[in-house]
Amino acid sequence: MLNSFHTRATLAVGQKSYTIFSLHAFEKQFPAAKNLPFSLKVLLENLLRRENNLSVQTKDIKALANWNAKAEPDVEIAFTPARVLMQDFTGVPCVVDLAAMRDAMKSLGGDPAKINPLVPVELVIDHSVQVDEAGTPMSFQQNTKLEYERNQERYTFLRWGQTAFNNFQVVPPETGIVHQVNCEFLARVVFVDEAGTAYPDTLVGTDSHTTMVNGLGVLGWGVGGIEAEAAMLGQPVTMLIPQVVGFKLIGKLKEGATATDLVLTVTQMLRKKGVVGKFVEFFGPGLPQLSLADRLTIANMAPEYGATCGIFPVDAETIKYLHQTGRSDEQLALVEAYAKEQGLFHDANTPAATYTDTMELDLSTVVPSLAGPARPQDRVALTDVKQNFGDNLPKLKDAAKRAAGLPMVGAVSHESSHGQLHDGSVVIAAITSCTNTSNPSVMIAAGIVAQKANAKGLATKPWVKTSLAPGSKVVTEYLTNSGLLPELEKQRFHVVGYGCTTCIGNSGPLSESISKEITSNALVVSAVLSGNRNFEGRVHAEVRANYLASPPLVVAYALAGKVDIDWEKDSLGTGADGKEVYLKDVWPTQKEVQDVIDTAITQESYKKTYASVYDGDENWRALSIPTGDRYAWVPTSTYIANPPYFVGMGTEPSAVQDIVGARCLAVLGDSITTDHISPAGNIKKDSPAGRYLISHGVEPKDFNQYGARRGHHDVMMRGTFANIRLKNQLVPGVEGGVTRFLPTGEQMSIFDASMKYQQAGTPLVILGGKEYGSGSSRDWAAKGTNLLGVKAVIAESYERIHRSNLVGMGVLPFQFKPNDSVTSLGLTGEEVIEIHGIPDALKKVGTGKVFVTIKAGDKTFDALLRVDTPQEVLYYQHGGILPYVLRQLLLAK
Repeated sequence: MLNSFHTRATLAVGQKSYTIFSLHAFEKQFPAAKNLPFSLKVLLENLLRRENNLSVQTKDIKALANWNAKAEPDVEIAFTPARVLMQDFTGVPCVVDLAAMRDAMKSLGGDPAKINPLVPVELVIDHSVQVDEAGTPMSFQQNTKLEYERNQERYTFLRWGQTAFNNFQVVPPETGIVHQVNCEFLARVVFVDEAGTAYPDTLVGTDSHTTMVNGLGVLGWGVGGIEAEAAMLGQPVTMLIPQVVGFKLIGKLKEGATATDLVLTVTQMLRKKGVVGKFVEFFGPGLPQLSLADRLTIANMAPEYGATCGIFPVDAETIKYLHQTGRSDEQLALVEAYAKEQGLFHDANTPAATYTDTMELDLSTVVPSLAGPARPQDRVALTDVKQNFGDNLPKLKDAAKRAAGLPMVGAVSHESSHGQLHDGSVVIAAITSCTNTSNPSVMIAAGIVAQKANAKGLATKPWVKTSLAPGSKVVTEYLTNSGLLPELEKQRFHVVGYGCTTCIGNSGPLSESISKEITSNALVVSAVLSGNRNFEGRVHAEVRANYLASPPLVVAYALAGKVDIDWEKDSLGTGADGKEVYLKDVWPTQKEVQDVIDTAITQESYKKTYASVYDGDENWRALSIPTGDRYAWVPTSTYIANPPYFVGMGTEPSAVQDIVGARCLAVLGDSITTDHISPAGNIKKDSPAGRYLISHGVEPKDFNQYGARRGHHDVMMRGTFANIRLKNQLVPGVEGGVTRFLPTGEQMSIFDASMKYQQAGTPLVILGGKEYGSGSSRDWAAKGTNLLGVKAVIAESYERIHRSNLVGMGVLPFQFKPNDSVTSLGLTGEEVIEIHGIPDALKKVGTGKVFVTIKAGDKTFDALLRVDTPQEVLYYQHGGILPYVLRQLLLAK
């Protein structure tokens, strides 16, 4: 590595000395760098340390030092994260791809041992537990038993990976949610390598909510699995120097408002502002009023407000949290000394940074809120939820009737055999997800609501499926220490597992009678969950209205049993004394919550929880581990298979071709999320994936979730674009993964049509609207698109991760010009599409906006080529990131 700016220096901390790359020394040469935002200073240090005159050149460092806050991003830099974080849904296909790369390397005459992570890779198994059993003392044991039965093959494969690859650690199932484990245990804040160089802890993760760790002052964000694999193998993450929006916090939260209410408010504000592809940085006098857990809650939902990251600086609260969570005294001293030495420590004397734009929120204006019924950015004040549900009911009711095959006239409502089931009934109340279960203030508040409700003689309604999925075992520790866990259990909020559960669709089945009541009467029922995502069809296939809420409100709605409740007038029920009990009667004060925090949460709880974190339980330890550096693929497996990405691959890439004679596979509207595209949730037995599994001897009861089968391409490609709520304009009035095979007009599944097109050698395109690919960082949304034969997507705008993933899988993203759209151009999707001049267009990337002319039938229009960087051009020319990296490693000495 070079040291052109002479910034290599020594930092003494206690008895130890560390090599650092001094930002102070650099700022003497470039004074403007002193006013860079915190996040860009972290990137600057990264470039100084990684300068090699290849991926990082002096001009890149100067460009960042002279950052123009207002300019549109156009300078590419290479960011090298310190580590990679994964969860099992996204992690299994990553390890599958690495195993496949070893095989491909062998077949090309290279050394398979070159395929090995070059940076620490940490995988937390947290996405596979499902809420089959809920509301009983046996919930945890039963769900764990089923989890291991369903996922034994996947878990065995991951245990093989831990032994076969260097730098690869696996945190076993039922430990906690990846992002909470990251914050409580894995995050270093300041990293030290084997050579004794200290530098900021940075990461990329294969989950959107990797951003949660930004609350600790650790810079990281979600990427697709394919990008993560490249990072593991030593490739830098190429990016444009971003714009940075400063978000000023003033004041203090009022009594009754929670961190969840705050983050829903922030999410709404930032979505409205428009921060996709930008960094958001929080500052201001309100910062010291927020606990570290509150900051984690806000940072977690950066994907929901659209930002690449939402970061807080390192300060005294960071050091306090590191101490609380059991980090060593040596690490605490290093973090504080390093941050202060580098000008990365925030206090009252920190000079103001320069931002692209600024926003301001007075914390005292935050009110109790939910978000829904289908998007996390659609905040609704608690007092307005009844009205909100009523406003959305007609549209939701029509969709329910269509799905049930009922006439579209007249209201359909029915008394349940369980009592009061009707439109608006809450059938799922879940305390779940990394956003809120990381935060003691809201978890303890939920316990106090349950405690007060018990004292009043109230009970959750019998038709509500209740669940508690803590983000880590520490939560159970402090709820037990405080005596609040038994109070929650009395209200049927029993621990169901330590994982993502309801927030990712692992909500499990509703009772048969409830399910029958909903479907036979086309009821629009609701879920209330403390999650971060509520996109349609995500939480449960039979639940059409989904509201995000704080954990104490989840308990309150379970007591009420309905979302169409007027909290100012309606009671939760009648207490044991015969008096009506209202929400205010069971709501905790800030002091009540803080008193529990002060007494029940100890450093010892964290140390005990993480002392033997990699050992796992008896189920994990009992798994037999395959041996060998190359995986022995099992031909009959329906969970793990050698993917086809390297079939027929040569040492040199083929020449880029134009797209000729293409047909449209689907015409999609606005806000098509990766939940719509990527296989997720339950596998229906009459779906292409279900039929495939049945043909391979798998019974429907053993189908498991799509997410659990991400290591098998034959299952996953059949589930791509198969979401039950997908609306393809080629088949108007129909929901689901259906299209028309245009040469004959025949209606069929998207997968079946894709196979017919591919057999005929016909390339495919997707037409889309605004925010195409928003949502989770699911690499299968891009992998599946590729395997279905789609060569290009043409949309009005893209979410950052999915656009990048498309390029990484060899699919070209194009963007309509600002006033153009499918509708304005009069496109039907029935046109034959021609895209010429692609090779020449790729040569212009990096010189400004590049437009390509597209011919659709008798219409012609220009569209922006969204291959954004020269590095992405290389990925596309090689057919994707993985073939590119494989060829680079093959040539490496």
